[in-house]
Amino acid sequence: MIGGRRPLQGRKVADRRVRVERPHSPYFRYTGPGMLTAKAAASLAPAASRRPSETIRRLLFGRRLSNEEEAFERLPKKLALPIFSSDAISSSAYATEEILRVFVVAGAGALLVSIQMSLAIVALLAVVSVSYRQVCRAYPSGGGAYVVARENISHLAGLVAAAALLIDYVMTVAVSTASAVSQVYSVVPELYDIRVEIALGAIALITIANLRGLREAGLFFASPTYLFVGLTLLVIGLGIARIATGQGAVTAPPTDQLLPLGTEPLGIILILRAFAAGSVALTGVEAIANGVPAFKPPEAKNAANTMTTMAILLGVLFIGITIVADGFGIRPTEQGGPTVIAMVAAAVFGDGTIPFVAFQAATALILFLAVNTSFNAFPRLSAILARDEYMPRQFAFRGDRLAFSWGIIALASVAGLILIIFGGDTHALIPLYSVGVFVTFTLSQAGMVRHWFTVREPGWWWRAGVNAAGAILTLVVLAVVTSIKFVDGAWLVIALIPIQILVFTFVHRQYAASRAQVALRPDQVAPEPHRHERVVVPVSGINRAVIQAVNVGRSVSSDVRAVLVSDDPVYAEEVRAAWERQVPGVDLIVVESPYRALTGPLLAYLEVLDLTWPPDKEMPVTFVVIPEFVPRHWWERLLYNQSTAELRRALLGRPDTVVTSVPYRREEPDAFRRRDGTDAENR
Repeated sequence: MIGGRRPLQGRKVADRRVRVERPHSPYFRYTGPGMLTAKAAASLAPAASRRPSETIRRLLFGRRLSNEEEAFERLPKKLALPIFSSDAISSSAYATEEILRVFVVAGAGALLVSIQMSLAIVALLAVVSVSYRQVCRAYPSGGGAYVVARENISHLAGLVAAAALLIDYVMTVAVSTASAVSQVYSVVPELYDIRVEIALGAIALITIANLRGLREAGLFFASPTYLFVGLTLLVIGLGIARIATGQGAVTAPPTDQLLPLGTEPLGIILILRAFAAGSVALTGVEAIANGVPAFKPPEAKNAANTMTTMAILLGVLFIGITIVADGFGIRPTEQGGPTVIAMVAAAVFGDGTIPFVAFQAATALILFLAVNTSFNAFPRLSAILARDEYMPRQFAFRGDRLAFSWGIIALASVAGLILIIFGGDTHALIPLYSVGVFVTFTLSQAGMVRHWFTVREPGWWWRAGVNAAGAILTLVVLAVVTSIKFVDGAWLVIALIPIQILVFTFVHRQYAASRAQVALRPDQVAPEPHRHERVVVPVSGINRAVIQAVNVGRSVSSDVRAVLVSDDPVYAEEVRAAWERQVPGVDLIVVESPYRALTGPLLAYLEVLDLTWPPDKEMPVTFVVIPEFVPRHWWERLLYNQSTAELRRALLGRPDTVVTSVPYRREEPDAFRRRDGTDAENR
């Protein structure tokens, strides 16, 4: 136990009590011999808790959560659906438009084929969703295509799937945000000029919501998702009813905004291009398989059921919007004009009406929130890769709110940069989209086929058949999408995948090499220290901070020397004279620096020390003890320790060198003050 007992004498002779003092109790919970569990107060230094930045952090992100509270962060199906399915569901808002943009070049008659095209894509969605239901049940630990391909095909296949997924998640954020902004300026055209600023602001808000944790993000995203689904079903129902009864007319945009009808024949190439364009509807389907551990128990069953619900909703919305758009003869507009789904709502509700504005607001919200699918899937996949040592280990760390903060911030930063580069243009970003997702579809289905042949559990043969059909179908679609979109920008994604794999491999080899270098054999016992140790204290003069650092150096070794690097010989002699009088027993080495450099001459002096060491003896360990003044206010950090930080960076990684900073605070007892109250410097 940490603490002590202090006897207390009462007012009567036999009145004795014992006060048990536990100084650790505000910060730790005693859980056994040599075992302490940190409380929330121990996670934050007392001084840091008073900083304004900490108050702002708590307001933005909430209180810190412990590991035990993770169970309360798990998601029920009603919250998991908007969090993990908003990307797939929201793609119904622009998938129809992408098909029509291809068919418009073949004239009005070709637009009628859009319904058959949407049915073909929904059939593909059914196969993929059934296949991913099996992934959820077979791999409840999450990871999706990466884990399936790694364990059943090869590590390289797993890395290909991971690279493609990470690229696709970034593109999901960029495309969904740009599409959401287009819904906004479809109602308010004046906002077109600030579309990038609106997109970046939306990404910042969603980033903060995700840094607050899964459950709070789910509560934030649930209402807009269900509102969009409800209003879209209403639009589809009313639209089909009006088409069937021959009522109503389209409120068309100005003729100069409409894409002109072409005369290109409706051939196989055009059909394949339309299929490739509409296949963006399938993006985000795999996110549920990547996030199975986020569901409430039974995780696998709940994730599989959520996958089915998502696929049904997406299929109904996609086909319904296409039917209404086809029935009203709607065709796409030029960049900056109203979107197809906006014209569908205007045809059903009437342009400018309250239901129309409400629908557009819901559409914009669901598209903004669609990026949340990536904000949950990208960090989780990054954490798995980090645990496998293919990404920096920081990506596996959970933040104060149990969220993978590094992955969230990295995703927001990269997606924001892409939006700036492409000017927030949805149609410029679409060609970069969906290529990666079909790579992962193909690898995951092929891996599942091998999985079923390995485990051979009851019903394995029909499960393997479903996955085999999915693998063949998605491979064909991948070939189509890649060939059709290659010139339009898909080549960039194809080039980025091997680059990412090289980065993964480089990181993995670095970790493996460092682990092998520092590893101990199981039978190896740490030897007693036998190397000589010496201490070098860089000084700028003589003061209390320097004396404190010298005393720390004396506690490490008897071989202590101070080094003054100065470009002023007169000042150096003044320091030497004071040093010999006030710090006896410690040598002061003065290094004149006519070129006014500090770090270089000190490093050169350390090299000279190494060179003058006897070659037949083992090189000693050099402790560089750096005195460092601790500022009391944030603005003082601009005034102090700039050269100290530069020197520390230069010394880190130097062989046989240990760098130690000795902080000095103004409120600490003076190093020169004796216990009797007299000043040591005046002795």
